[in-house]
Amino acid sequence: MIALQITEIGSLMNQMLKGNMFDSFLLKEASVSQAFDTTIDGAVRTSFYSEEESEQLGLSGLKYIPFSHLRPLCLNLLKGSRMPDAFRFVFLLSPQNQASTITRAGSGFRPEDITGLFLNLIYKNNSLVCTTGISYRVFSMDKSLEAEWDRLITIFFRKHGITVSEL
Repeated sequence: MIALQITEIGSLMNQMLKGNMFDSFLLKEASVSQAFDTTIDGAVRTSFYSEEESEQLGLSGLKYIPFSHLRPLCLNLLKGSRMPDAFRFVFLLSPQNQASTITRAGSGFRPEDITGLFLNLIYKNNSLVCTTGISYRVFSMDKSLEAEWDRLITIFFRKHGITVSEL
């Protein structure tokens, strides 16, 4: 796990809310504190969609909604002339990207050993911090997957022109 200070808050927010920077992620949850508090639970409500709708929307087999589906809602929630007092977004790597990351790490983990690879964006006190994390279904002292995930997140920000510094 790493913690990264994001110095270009406006650039990241613009790419997150108006671009496709986080479209390869699922949104597990989000909370925004401004004039009122808003919480978004990104869990897919399977009973809401027919099987056909679920398949058309690319939701089949997913536990959480792709961020691309919720981005317009988040943009409307956060747009305006003032930054919120605080917000937190918990992103989860999609199952396909999670499987390829596990393979790339060269560890002994199998996709079913990992519940999720997380990226958390936390804004408070005019500071934006990103933390990474992995939820395991098995106990292991092997940290190769964590090292690979942290490395990939640093590359991810660099690829999008976002300067970060490790805390």
